[in-house]
Amino acid sequence: MPSTVASPSSIPPTCTAPSSMKSFSARQALKGGMRERVELATKFGVIIKDGKFEVRGDPAYVRAACEGSLKRLEVDCIDLYYQHRIDTRLPIEVTMGELKKLVEEGKIKYIGLSEASASTIRRAHAVHPITAVQLEWSLWARDAEEDIIPTCRELGIGIVAYSPLGRGFLSLGARVAENLSNDDYRKTLPRFQPENIEHNNILFERVKEIATRKGCTTSQLALAWVHHQGDDVCPIPGTTKIGNLDQNIGALSLTLTPEEMAELESIASAVAIKGDRFQGTSLTWKASDTPLLASWKA
Repeated sequence: MPSTVASPSSIPPTCTAPSSMKSFSARQALKGGMRERVELATKFGVIIKDGKFEVRGDPAYVRAACEGSLKRLEVDCIDLYYQHRIDTRLPIEVTMGELKKLVEEGKIKYIGLSEASASTIRRAHAVHPITAVQLEWSLWARDAEEDIIPTCRELGIGIVAYSPLGRGFLSLGARVAENLSNDDYRKTLPRFQPENIEHNNILFERVKEIATRKGCTTSQLALAWVHHQGDDVCPIPGTTKIGNLDQNIGALSLTLTPEEMAELESIASAVAIKGDRFQGTSLTWKASDTPLLASWKA
């Protein structure tokens, strides 16, 4: 599926392959000369063990995950390899050391992190340059703005904004929760709970007023807001419908004036979103600090 990945020097096209479950379709999509036309990004770091998520960043796993992806995708090199979540049981330098080896061996070109704190980003970047940091950033998720985004910009790291539409909330508002299947992950998220989502709908309705005035959809307006944050920012909305994909592409041509950006900023600041992004902080940058390398015994 075409998308884009931000880096300090360019914003190239990319093909994402987030899991082994999608490796067949991704592998097929890369055939016929397509591999040379895209930047390929994938992730490692989260496995399901005994029905529960486990985060791993130990060197043996990092290498096995990378080589497994290369084999499934039938490619020689992954352009951008993300650590999906930070393994806080060992120093980030240990994980980065193995990733650096994979770069030196030509198996990956660039290293990315996801949901990493500013201090973790700095420590990782000191071992090997980080090309991109993936973080949740939208009109209803702005906790990265205080420390993480300034750190990325100081170090020249590209910012990849996932869930720029608030997991669909900024497309439909509270109505998005009406048709979620029982196994939809969003049903477990605090912001989508009945006691929170009606309050959060205030944000959607105010964004909708501006979108109506501009003659665009709320999703286009929300995407444009992220896109206008800077040339080092790349939003990555997900969709399964061609119509929504076309809408998302249309957001690229939407120009927001400084006054409109200020109005959206004011709305987002005034509406105190209820509920955390995840259940607890274990999957967020707030719980991504790792032990110091000096304390580590292999």
